[in-house]
Amino acid sequence: YTPAVAAADFDVAISYLFRRLEETAADDNFLRHLFDLSPGSPEFTEQEQIFRTALELRNDVSSGPRRTQDRRAAAVAPYTVGEPFRNEPDTDPTLVSNQAWIADVMAAPAGTVQSRGLTTSAEVREALTRARAAHLEWRNTSNTDRQRALHRVAGALAARRGELISTMVHEANKTFAQADVEVSEAIDFARYYGDAAVELEAIEEATFTSLGVIAVVPPWNFPVAIPAGGVMASLAAGNAVLFKPAPETPRCAEIVAEACWAAGVPTDVLQFTPVPENEVGQELITSVDAVILTGASETAALFTSWKPDLRLFAETSGKNALIITPNADIDLAVADLVDSAFGHSGQKCSAASLGILVGDVYSSARFRRQLIDAVQSIDVGPATSIETTMGPLIGEPNERLARGLKTLDAGESWLVPPRRVELDGKSLWSPGVREGVQVGSWYHSTECFGPVLGLVAAADLDEAIAIANATEFGLTGGIHSLDPGEIAQWIEKVEVGNAYVNRAITGAIVQRQPFGGWKRSSVGPGAKAGGPNYVAQLGSWTTDGSATSDDFQAQWDNHFALEHDPTALFCEANVFRYRPLPSMLLRIQTGASEAHIGLVRKAATVAGVELIESVVDVESEEQLMARIPALGVERMRVVGEAVSPELRVVANAAAVHVADQPVCGIGRIELLHYVREQAVSRTLHRFGNLIAAEGS
Repeated sequence: YTPAVAAADFDVAISYLFRRLEETAADDNFLRHLFDLSPGSPEFTEQEQIFRTALELRNDVSSGPRRTQDRRAAAVAPYTVGEPFRNEPDTDPTLVSNQAWIADVMAAPAGTVQSRGLTTSAEVREALTRARAAHLEWRNTSNTDRQRALHRVAGALAARRGELISTMVHEANKTFAQADVEVSEAIDFARYYGDAAVELEAIEEATFTSLGVIAVVPPWNFPVAIPAGGVMASLAAGNAVLFKPAPETPRCAEIVAEACWAAGVPTDVLQFTPVPENEVGQELITSVDAVILTGASETAALFTSWKPDLRLFAETSGKNALIITPNADIDLAVADLVDSAFGHSGQKCSAASLGILVGDVYSSARFRRQLIDAVQSIDVGPATSIETTMGPLIGEPNERLARGLKTLDAGESWLVPPRRVELDGKSLWSPGVREGVQVGSWYHSTECFGPVLGLVAAADLDEAIAIANATEFGLTGGIHSLDPGEIAQWIEKVEVGNAYVNRAITGAIVQRQPFGGWKRSSVGPGAKAGGPNYVAQLGSWTTDGSATSDDFQAQWDNHFALEHDPTALFCEANVFRYRPLPSMLLRIQTGASEAHIGLVRKAATVAGVELIESVVDVESEEQLMARIPALGVERMRVVGEAVSPELRVVANAAAVHVADQPVCGIGRIELLHYVREQAVSRTLHRFGNLIAAEGS
């Protein structure tokens, strides 16, 4: 291979040659062995056998297509109940049959909402009464029956893939590519959480009881997958659901509800309840037994201000960074940075808002040239056009996004200035890239939620990690580097729930990359959506109350201390692991038993968590409230009587989760309070050439 390039592009030629070297140096490549072959050597014998086997099979090689998906045909599940979970395949747009189907989907008209919303507090209370009655019967259905019901829901969603996509295109301004994968995720949630219902029976020493009635409050930016996730998990755990759609995307959510009803979920168990965002909506939020929210941090704070002891499971905001080091493959790094920043117009909580460039990457003319070209090549237009890669915003930019798109701070300049594009009254903006973002500046710490990316310079990897960790959020993050040492350093120190290596930092897939953040990106116990513990947190666990023994060390050694990769893909490592909390507050209230206090202390010791103790007889609630903001803890384990609403208000403001579930000696339950969950996804190939997980 001899590439011919201009002198200015010599580094590109070197990159190309290096990739060819990787290809020819692979162990299964004949060229690697050619020059050292000698008759009778093990290498010669191995290559001879490979040749002879290929010769024998020459007439058995299929000449037919391997990609046979046809979206016009009835959907077929990738596995059946009782088999190991498998993800639903996305649409293959290269197939002619699918291209015709895609054209029909994109041409379909917008749908309209069929259900009547709730307009008064009395109607909310009536719906809640029906849900509570229906819950009593639903919770008593067997876990297997709920599993089968959710698998039927998955089939109903798959059958309506085209309708779901076209509805997202019209309501949410999603492109086909963004909408199609979301339908697959919704289907995955139904099957995965259905299977998780059966897994609740695996803990024989405790009894699981559903919470009751859960309000599912999803966002508009993922109007099918996220609502489906909250609804399916709640149903799997035996709860009834009041399903409040985002006002911007009601029909998307309604189709999810219709799929559930068509699959046999009773209409009183799952009620579709659009409500106005006033005192009627507040009535719904404060009356249910728990709320599953995906939305802004401010929304979570609003909900807990209404009801300080609200049982809230929330995935909230993010300020996510992709670090690029001088040891990165610049071609791949630029592609993933642009994809992460501007997919769905940057309207993702997981989007890359910051590109942190280490060393000479920041000043690299080649990097800048490629980044500018990639950003300016994005096809901005209507979501209804299949050619569009970035569609309109959901509405006019709010105050933060408007500032991000229009106003530069000290030291900043536009590498690619954003511009407003006129499109039939839609809020359409081209992507923007601001450089010179300073550490500690407004843009460094503020989630804009739109098509704007900021570039930050870092002297070395340590500084880059510190910059990424300096925000109050910890949702997603990534690194591009071919240096194993740099990768290991980043994985050890980055403070995010979803970490990505040499790939884009959006697009989490159920089971492969369970989704959820750290710090202020999460409210509640912290189990990740699409992960092994999410359904189990939507209920309570009880034991006989007399046991003082525990299995903490065994559970830690055999589960919590291990890295789990259930998908075991050869081309991508997807590790789910537990990380001990740096510290935790133990509040010992009146009525706390010495046995339970001892269990908490032992659990913290086994997990390696520093325990900060506060005893009611020594420290009043007022004294504790005064020092909680300065403790730097994320969770407070409560033993004994419930804490006061006033203490909960302070804890909520400081982003401290109050873990007041009964203490138990079952490690698989109790130890979850002392850890954070983290998903680490790492690409194991470059341009199709496999590389070792430990190598470069």
